[in-house]
Amino acid sequence: MNKIFVKSFKVTMLTGALFLQSQFIQAQAPIAPVAGSAVVSTPKGNSKISGIVSDSAAAKPVEFASVALVNASDNKVIDGTVADVDGKFEITSVAPGKYKLLISFLGFKDKSVSNISVEKGKDINLGKIQMAANTKTLDEVTITGEKSMVEEKVDRLVYNAEKDITSKGGDASDLLRKVPMLSVDLDGNVSLRGSSNIRVLINNKPSTIIASNVADALKQIPADMIKSVEVITSPSAKYDAEGSGGIINIITKKNNLQGLTLNVDSGVGNRGTNLGLNGSYRKGKMGFTLGGFGRAFYNKATSELDQETKSGSDIFGTKQSSDAKDRGLFGQYSLGFDYDLGKNQALSAGVRYGTRNFIQKQNLTIDQFLNSELTSNSQRKVDRKDLSGTVDVNVDYVRTFKPQQEWSFSTLYSRTNLTNNFNTDLLTSSGSVGSRLKNVNENFNTEFTLQTDYQTPIKKNQLLEFGAKGIFRTVNSEYKYLMAGESGDFTVNPDNPSGALNYNQNVAAGYASYTLTTKNKYTFKLGTRYEYTGINADMGAEGKVNIPSYGNLVPSINVSKNLTDATTIKAAYNRRIQRPGIQQLNPNVNLANPQSISTGNPLLNPELTDNFEVGLSTNIKKTYLNVSAFARNTNNSITQIRTTVDTLAGAIVTTFENIGKQSAYGMNVFANVYLTSKWTINGSIDLLQSHMEGQTVNEAGVSQPVSNSGFNYGGRLMSQLSLKKGWGLQAFGFYRGREVQLQGTRTGFYMYSLGFKKDFANKKGSIGFGAENFLTKGVKFTSDLKSPILAQSSQTQLYNRNFKITFSYSIGKMSFDAPKRKTRSVSNSDVKGGGENN
Repeated sequence: MNKIFVKSFKVTMLTGALFLQSQFIQAQAPIAPVAGSAVVSTPKGNSKISGIVSDSAAAKPVEFASVALVNASDNKVIDGTVADVDGKFEITSVAPGKYKLLISFLGFKDKSVSNISVEKGKDINLGKIQMAANTKTLDEVTITGEKSMVEEKVDRLVYNAEKDITSKGGDASDLLRKVPMLSVDLDGNVSLRGSSNIRVLINNKPSTIIASNVADALKQIPADMIKSVEVITSPSAKYDAEGSGGIINIITKKNNLQGLTLNVDSGVGNRGTNLGLNGSYRKGKMGFTLGGFGRAFYNKATSELDQETKSGSDIFGTKQSSDAKDRGLFGQYSLGFDYDLGKNQALSAGVRYGTRNFIQKQNLTIDQFLNSELTSNSQRKVDRKDLSGTVDVNVDYVRTFKPQQEWSFSTLYSRTNLTNNFNTDLLTSSGSVGSRLKNVNENFNTEFTLQTDYQTPIKKNQLLEFGAKGIFRTVNSEYKYLMAGESGDFTVNPDNPSGALNYNQNVAAGYASYTLTTKNKYTFKLGTRYEYTGINADMGAEGKVNIPSYGNLVPSINVSKNLTDATTIKAAYNRRIQRPGIQQLNPNVNLANPQSISTGNPLLNPELTDNFEVGLSTNIKKTYLNVSAFARNTNNSITQIRTTVDTLAGAIVTTFENIGKQSAYGMNVFANVYLTSKWTINGSIDLLQSHMEGQTVNEAGVSQPVSNSGFNYGGRLMSQLSLKKGWGLQAFGFYRGREVQLQGTRTGFYMYSLGFKKDFANKKGSIGFGAENFLTKGVKFTSDLKSPILAQSSQTQLYNRNFKITFSYSIGKMSFDAPKRKTRSVSNSDVKGGGENN
């Protein structure tokens, strides 16, 4: 909920309707009555008050103005409603008595209609009620309106994404590059303040769509369907203890409307094409949503690898070059249902299906050297397929007893089928196929979660929350490595890796949280959570894997202080744990590139991280400013390590071990400035000092400590300009500096875009054009790795220059209804994704 403070008025955006409450009204409830809200209980009658709200200057109706019915004797809100598109309103079931109306809407002076006397059984029609424009108020909203872009709360920062012009035709990873404190690399991997150990939620809900691969899953979510992004840097005890770097909660656009609508969003570009269809229907207490989104992309890349490994006095060298064509098809389809069971009860359910199909065709040339002498040359054609399909089913129930007192029960079932295969043709010197290789890796993940939460106020300034949760996970993976000649069937070679992983993880958790707000504007949120994890795993024919169970107590403390109405400071501490993800556990050996082999480690244990944070947010005239500093220390860190393999000269194997320690210190500065009433500019600067410790192997095969430290910086800048007749312009730039890894460094990269759109006159749709990285062919970055036994340098060039045309249109007409109450939902935030570079 966005709040804009204008002198003595508080503007609250609530699902499309703007509710303004003057300070003389003491009631704290929304104007439009909602089941379970704090509207004063008053005897009902059979009278009706009606009227039409109009603009005194333009002689037009004021659509969706807020109308509050106030008791004339004590100034308490009795009832309320919202005017329709014609400015008409009705308040029914009014008991006899004396009242007044308070009518409010952004850009108009509050209108008060006094001396309304209602007699039993008699209706009152007030006719036209004219509201005068408030130019001064509008000007001040322009000045302090930054809070609609970024909201600062006690444990999170909320970024409003609805004003993004260039988002249409893009995906969630494109949008997240613009969010303060977040960094997104070229592959879509997300990090928060330099840490990739984060959890991504969709509408407060987890999903194996996200858990299996965050980077790919974000490509399934269209950017223009995202309402806001919550960056939770200091999660309270109510959240799962997982996600040492924090939590990112993506809130998609919803509506609480009556009627039927259909929205079409599409885009065509030289690097990607998208089509989205979303419909909703609501009648009375029941609502349905049905939506689908598909996105296809196509790109190409070239890469070079220069690698040396040592074995005694010999030096094995490898030089690789490749060109690849990437094709992807991503989709997400959902069906939602909600029903108001009664005045204080709500039920919701949903089914969501996500699909990810990524196909890469690569031509690979490998030259191998021994002590600088060329020993072999080979050419390969590699066809890699990374496919998945996920089904999520949830049922949620909430019962509200009184304001802030409610009980909820939530369930979630998820299943993901994953295929990660490659086929390789080994070519002869003449270019014909000499032999063939195939890796088959079929696996699936299932989750079943039960969760219950209860919260209740204690007096007027305290809130108590507690709950329990159980998560039951199963991960099954089978993998084979097959060989064949130029023709004929593939056969299993017993010398090649094959096997299985059956991994069962059960998590039992309980938490308690206490919130206190003092008279001098301090807010304290204290809590603790205990999680017990039991694991049972085996590797098929190789037998059981002994992984001990463990329990973790994770406290959290959040403190904020409102120095003024415009300035807030806060401090926080929390402990987090990070369980390994499926990609890090999966022992499948990927031999698509014989000189760069990767495999997981099923024996990994969780990480433990302590986080400290201080921050300040303020409004200075036309500028919103947020400054934060943080410190993070991680033990038992899950770290990528690279070693050589005796059976394959010159090859490097990458896997994961709990051998690291990581510490990070940094700060983030974000500002949003209104240069004029139509022109805004916002940006942020990220600074990070990191230190990593781990283990490596020397030339004698003995493990030895290794460490690395470095400074990283980055930032983003975005400007928006609103023009006449529905035209809008936006420019965006992003830069991420050199990144330190345990065994080397990786160069930074940049991205930029320019876009404009034209809204149709009836606001039913828009057409736009966007260009990304249009001054260069693409982005090039380099990774350098060093250890006592290896030196590796790789360069990758992505050709991501993109031009796109976007179109959206909405069919149907709906009217606003009173906002629905929120339903609780499961929120699992407890697994770590694979593929991070530490």
